[in-house]
Amino acid sequence: MRIRRALAVAAALPTLLVISACSSDTDKADQKPSSTTSASTGEKKKADEAKRIGALPPQDLKKVTLSGKSTGFEFKKVSKADTAAGRDMKADKVECQPLASLAGGYTNIEAVSVEHRSLEPSEAKNATIGSMWLASHSEKNAKQVMTDLRTSLKKCPKGFKTLGLTYNGVKRLKDPSLGDEAVGYRITSVVGKQSVPMTYTVVRKDGVIAAFYGVNMLTPKKSAIPEATIEAQLARIG
Repeated sequence: MRIRRALAVAAALPTLLVISACSSDTDKADQKPSSTTSASTGEKKKADEAKRIGALPPQDLKKVTLSGKSTGFEFKKVSKADTAAGRDMKADKVECQPLASLAGGYTNIEAVSVEHRSLEPSEAKNATIGSMWLASHSEKNAKQVMTDLRTSLKKCPKGFKTLGLTYNGVKRLKDPSLGDEAVGYRITSVVGKQSVPMTYTVVRKDGVIAAFYGVNMLTPKKSAIPEATIEAQLARIG
């Protein structure tokens, strides 16, 4: 049970760590619930922007994002409140920003809309746990996200700091043959005296960026989210 709890804590990276680093009781007291009208207006603006740039509209992104059990994992929806703090992941070195943005659960170029899911193993023998998010862009911007990521991996091998968190040991992995293009890498998050290696797989399918990261505290080199799981999500995008 201790191992499972440790995995759950590790999988909360980056979201829970980001929230703990930049949230406070005062922040919560200052928050005001958004009205249904303003939320509806915001969604319409996003839909209009998606149409303008040829991106997948927010409602369509929600429809294609996996939920429930699939390929040995349970995909659980993550609330926007739990991921909002990740937008503030600013690296202390500009060349590392694409990596910092992904660590926060977003892309360095703002997407029209984003859908987040936590990934929990549905089988006890599977020690890998993690997260996934889909970001809707114009195809041009999605390609730029991938270009920026590759550049960042070259220029930021020693890692970066953000919001009081340290990420180091950036290592480029063999790019998987997924989607239109894909990048794989491993990065280690240092939390106190605990080092947590995380394996990222970032895939572009048309204008959608699908980012996955996995943590396996028992066998870090096996922490990548399986390609079968990624392919199941990509198939829904079309």
